[in-house]
Amino acid sequence: MGETAVTHKFIHIIFAAALWTPAALAQPSAEPVFPSDSEIRKLLVQRIDEYRQGVGMVAGVVDPSGRRIVAYGALDKGDPRRLDGNTVFEIGSVTKVFTALTLAEMARRGEVDLSDPVAKYLPADVKVPRRGNRQITLEDLAAHTSGLPRMPSNFKPGDPANPYADYTADLLYRFLSTYELPREIGSLYEYSNLGAGLLGHALARRAGMDYEALVLARICRPLGLADTRITLSPEMKSRLAAGHNDKLERVPGFQFDALAGAGALRSTANDMLLFLAAAMGPEPSPLAEAFPALLRIRVPMGVPRMQGALGWQTYSRGGSEIIWKDGGTFGYSAFIGYDPKRHAGVVLLSNTFTLSGTVTGVSDIGLHLLDSQFPLNGPPEKHREISVAPKTLDGYTGRYQLTSAMILDVTAADGRLAVQATGQAKLDLFPESEKEFFTKIGGIRIEFQTDSRGRATGLTLRQGGATLRAPRIEGDAPPPLRRDHKEISLDAAVLDRYVGRYQLGPSFIVSITREDSHIYAQASGQPKYEIFAEGEKEFFLKVVDAQIGFVTDDRGKVTELVLHQNGAHQTARRIE
Repeated sequence: MGETAVTHKFIHIIFAAALWTPAALAQPSAEPVFPSDSEIRKLLVQRIDEYRQGVGMVAGVVDPSGRRIVAYGALDKGDPRRLDGNTVFEIGSVTKVFTALTLAEMARRGEVDLSDPVAKYLPADVKVPRRGNRQITLEDLAAHTSGLPRMPSNFKPGDPANPYADYTADLLYRFLSTYELPREIGSLYEYSNLGAGLLGHALARRAGMDYEALVLARICRPLGLADTRITLSPEMKSRLAAGHNDKLERVPGFQFDALAGAGALRSTANDMLLFLAAAMGPEPSPLAEAFPALLRIRVPMGVPRMQGALGWQTYSRGGSEIIWKDGGTFGYSAFIGYDPKRHAGVVLLSNTFTLSGTVTGVSDIGLHLLDSQFPLNGPPEKHREISVAPKTLDGYTGRYQLTSAMILDVTAADGRLAVQATGQAKLDLFPESEKEFFTKIGGIRIEFQTDSRGRATGLTLRQGGATLRAPRIEGDAPPPLRRDHKEISLDAAVLDRYVGRYQLGPSFIVSITREDSHIYAQASGQPKYEIFAEGEKEFFLKVVDAQIGFVTDDRGKVTELVLHQNGAHQTARRIE
């Protein structure tokens, strides 16, 4: 579900997860201008008929002149019925905005406070992880600064096609009671489906009702959202667009248990336009005080000009700002966003889950409609696919630990490999050499490293300019690496050898600087953090559980650095 611009959508970025993440969005420079209905339709036609990245899409726009709907495609392949503003879709992580808004409204009513520890609303025997005297608050969960991982380590779906259905409150409580936070609470943004789901669960317990009933009572009924639900009536089911995967094959919808607050809602373009109109104001609304509260808290996301708010994400440049959220389940993609300065909002809903680069397949369209300077994704990248012997493929099957909370399962069937990350859709892998593979969505490349027998010992995943390495593991994933660092002192002359700029991605630089006897690391768009020596070439951060190692050539010249975090290792070459 997942964070673009890197975070972020029920399945936001596919696999990448690190301290610093390369920007996924170009930086716009012109005022947003809505194109005509015919131009919007051309975008939908191109995405469905030319790129083959959708079955049906509905776009909605709202501005001072009113609301309008543009739709193209079908509810299902072969279904003659047309889509419209009342067609029902899963909206994935857009649900998180509803969860955050519910928090703000309950706080306005005095039912909770944003600073309340989440433990206050859980059973007394649940041990919620803390760091020192600091407890995880409701605000931390809504802002993705709790320190909790994207997904819990005991997330092991019985049905990979419906992964959240059997993750119960009992499993959630077990995870919380055993997890150790890797860094200080509130110190860093890390997109977390787990955290959003926990927030929805805690608010529902406080209100004495289930999550769906709470959202209906606090959000949907006050705003007149008649078609925003988890449980669909028979009449709504007749308007539900069938979900499809990236191969345009029909897939089942999602069900949720304890983590409903992360992505369980279904809705329509008409309802989403009502929601955006209320968010933009200034018309009278029952939630006129709650909506602004979501934007009072801003957290750097590690991408230039990007910030996380409560539920929303924001992108600022010049004197304008875009407020938005996207999401995806295994069969659907969604986007909502608005420009408060121009009082203009956009909704994009698709009954197909695709990824282009590091954003869900409709997010680039939504951002482009809000600002024409946001680039549209081009056609799928062309690769030259070859054949690889089944025996060779069998040597690659297994489990690979990408991060402490994310495992890649590589499987083989019918002469083809597939890869599936924890809690995410299975993606086919296509060979372009004996060891190098690509996906047809998401811009992912995977290269396997093998031993003398041809059995994979690890893999390297490249996506969006980032490089992540994942060792092969046997059995369950090992626990996160916890190290007791012993800080040492180094001469200024030694520290000066590391000063410079290191390129992690095309537009993502790590700058190393020295001030007196202190050395600092600063990633593009992020604060400067001091790093502490524990060896002549090995350093660690105190704000997060991460390490940096420097690599030298045979002459002793520093050529690159390696960032170690959450079980992942990213190499950045030194640039002059």
